[in-house]
Amino acid sequence: MPDRAPQPVDRQLPTDEARDLISLVRDIAQREIAPSAAEEEDAGRFPREVFTLLSDSGLLGLPYDAQFGGGEQPYEVYLQVLEEFAAARLTVGLGVSVHTLACYALAAYGTKEQQADHLPAMLGGGLVGAYCLSEPASGSDAASLRTKAVREGDDWVIDGTKAWITHGGIADFYTVMARTGEDGPRGITAFLVPGDAEGLSAAVPEKKMGLKGSPTAQIHLDGVRVPDDRRLGDEGQGFAIALSALDSGRLGIAACAVGVAQAALDEAVSYAAERRQFGKPISDFQGLRFMLADMATRIEAGRALYLTAARLRDAGRPFAKQAAMAKLYCTDAAMQVTTDAVQVHGGYGYTADFPAERYMREAKVLQIVEGTNQIQRMVIARHLAGPEGR
Repeated sequence: MPDRAPQPVDRQLPTDEARDLISLVRDIAQREIAPSAAEEEDAGRFPREVFTLLSDSGLLGLPYDAQFGGGEQPYEVYLQVLEEFAAARLTVGLGVSVHTLACYALAAYGTKEQQADHLPAMLGGGLVGAYCLSEPASGSDAASLRTKAVREGDDWVIDGTKAWITHGGIADFYTVMARTGEDGPRGITAFLVPGDAEGLSAAVPEKKMGLKGSPTAQIHLDGVRVPDDRRLGDEGQGFAIALSALDSGRLGIAACAVGVAQAALDEAVSYAAERRQFGKPISDFQGLRFMLADMATRIEAGRALYLTAARLRDAGRPFAKQAAMAKLYCTDAAMQVTTDAVQVHGGYGYTADFPAERYMREAKVLQIVEGTNQIQRMVIARHLAGPEGR
C-alpha cells in the first residue's frame, strides 16, 4: 500500500483555542483511531474505548454549555472536528454526531433541573447516546410514528419499536419520540430513557453494506416506565424538537461526508503518485489528473457549504434550508468522490487491501441517514416554493 502521508486540511478556524483543539483531534485520530480502523470495521467492532477517551478529553460535548461539561465551541469548529474523526474512521465521526444529536433535546428544551441532573454525565461521563425517531413503518414519514407513551400517575409507560437506531443496544441513554396524543406531528412527545430501563431491549444488529463497526438495531420498548421528569419539553412538542435536532444533525452528516471524501481523495492522490504504468506515474496522465481535480473541487465546495450553514447557526439565524443543502450536496459528493477513488485504483480499488472500497461503501449510507437526499430536496423546495398542495 502507498505510504505517502497526506497533508492536513488547511482549515480556517476562528480562534487559537480552535486551532489547538484541531491539533488534539488530529493527534487522537492518527494515534488511536486510524491505525485499527480497517481491521475493526471488518470485524464489526465498536470502539467503546475510543469514545471513553473522547469523553475524557472533552470531545463528546463540544457545542454545548461549559457549565454542564460541554466545550462551548461554535458549530463551525465542532463540525470540522467531526470531519477529522470521520476521515480517520466514519464509525467514530458518525458516532460523535449521533451522540451530539441525542443530547440536543435535553440541552435545548430541558429544564435547568433536568440539565443539571443529566447533562454532565451525558457530555463528559463516558456515556454514549442514541436518537430514536424512525420506526419500521415510519421512516421518511416520521410524523406517523406509532410508539405510544401513556400517562400513569407521575410516570409514562412507553410501548413500541424503533428502527435504524445507531448505537442501538450499546447506548447508555436514548432520546425517544413517542405518541402521547392525536395522530400527526402534534401528538408526539420526547423522553429521555435510560439504556438499562426495564422493558427496553435491542434486536440483533442489522447486517450492513458498510459502517459495520457502528451497531444499527431495532429497539423494543415493552412497558418501559419513565418518570415525568424525564419528559423533554412540553407534551406534543416532540416532533418540533425532533425536526430542530435534525437541522443540526444534518450538518453533522455533511461534515462526516466531507471527511470520508477527503480520506478517499488523499488515498487516491497517494496511490496515483506511486503507481507506474507506461514508464511513469499514473498521476502524470491528464485524464486522471482531471479526475483528481474534480474530486478536490467537490470536497472544497462541500466544506464551504456546510461551514456557511454552521456560521448561520452560530449567528442565531435560520439555517434549515442551508443544512438540507449541505447534507444533500456533501453526501452526493462523497459518493462520487469515493467511487472515483476506487476507479483511480483500478482493480486494486475493488479489493479490501486498499481502503478505497470501504470509503465507497460507507459513503452510501450518508445519502440515507437523517433524512434521505430525496427528503432534503423536498425541504429545500419548500423553502423556495412553499408547501406542496397549497
